[in-house]
Amino acid sequence: MSTITRRKLIGTTAAAGALAATGLAGLRAATAETAAPGDRAEAQAFGHPGMLHTQADFDRMAAKVAAGTEPWTWGWDKLVANGHSQTGWAPRPTETIIRGGDGQNYPQLYRDIHAAYQNALRWKVSGDAAHRDKAVEILNAWSATLRTVTGNADRFLAAGIYGYQFCNAAEIVRDAPGFDLGRFQQMMVDVFYPLNDWFLVNHNDACITNYWANWDLCNMASIMAIGILTDDQAMYDYAVDYFWNGEGNGSIQNAIPFVYDGLAQWQESGRDQGHSIMGIGLMASIMEMAWNQGLDLYSARDNAFAKAAEYVARYNLGHDDLPFTTYSWGTGQNCAYREQTVMGAGGRGQVRPVWEMVYGHYTQRRGYAMPNVAAMAGQHSPEGGGGDYGLNSGGFDTLGFGTLAHVRLHWNDIPDDLQPL
Repeated sequence: MSTITRRKLIGTTAAAGALAATGLAGLRAATAETAAPGDRAEAQAFGHPGMLHTQADFDRMAAKVAAGTEPWTWGWDKLVANGHSQTGWAPRPTETIIRGGDGQNYPQLYRDIHAAYQNALRWKVSGDAAHRDKAVEILNAWSATLRTVTGNADRFLAAGIYGYQFCNAAEIVRDAPGFDLGRFQQMMVDVFYPLNDWFLVNHNDACITNYWANWDLCNMASIMAIGILTDDQAMYDYAVDYFWNGEGNGSIQNAIPFVYDGLAQWQESGRDQGHSIMGIGLMASIMEMAWNQGLDLYSARDNAFAKAAEYVARYNLGHDDLPFTTYSWGTGQNCAYREQTVMGAGGRGQVRPVWEMVYGHYTQRRGYAMPNVAAMAGQHSPEGGGGDYGLNSGGFDTLGFGTLAHVRLHWNDIPDDLQPL
């Protein structure tokens, strides 16, 4: 394995350890599989596979599909039908990826990442080594070729979104024959991490509130995923610390500025709904990766994220009876004052595959009532992935396939005595 270059990290973890333990008293497990983890010990080895999926998750998926059990078979059929999950996929690696400005070529990166992930997932569920080998081929091709991610400010979105997704695909095949894990790790540390870090530290030299929650969240997700992939405790802790204490809009305090009774206003709710739903998917991905490493971020601030997911889901289901508090912030380099006084209706009802992961945790693991998230998940089941929601970048912001990967209980087995949020 190549020697992984260690980068200077910011932040401390003292507050993170204390805060991450809060809010556990009222939680209960919905299944024996998922007793709540506590704080992740400082010296504890990382579990692998341990990002969006564990081996127990893969075992569950494989068993349900082999038994022909719905809804898992619906999710499996959705995966098999996706053009990105085929063994005939031909990767198109390039030395420079550009997102934003002139010469943009980033779709060839996100489409290859989703092809790698989907083939890896098909291998884990079916055991078909041809899909494993295709995922390895795609990932090796990129780690041998990619040297730079650039463009205008959107390069930070590329580094964040595709960084965490790339790592998730690699994590699934990390021990597969022929996969050059060391070279892939080095690519993530050399190409993606510096952009993730620079954005969270400097926010592109803009006012700290200038960039929406999604910008922070995708870069936090990438740093966490790179830390897990490379077994870098300091990098992982950096992401966790930013979740609790970051000054930007991705921290748990700033991404959810107003909490009501059972609902919470998302930071981008006054902007539009496409970006609000995107943010739900990104924060859920961070929380799921942490959970699978033994750290409960889902329960932060008395389940504030669950309340925010209910809020976003309810509005996108067509309800107008939601509270909205005027949201103000500073923009640009001089923090010019801006405010939003009403809900942003743009993109209302947009379909993105983010809801099964949220519902799978709060209701199926923890036993909380999530009527709006449940309705949203039910309306859009089975969830697909990249390629099922159009070919522009928004359709690839989430890895998806939550019906296959994140449903843990058949709907007939969900308890009747669910707790209110």
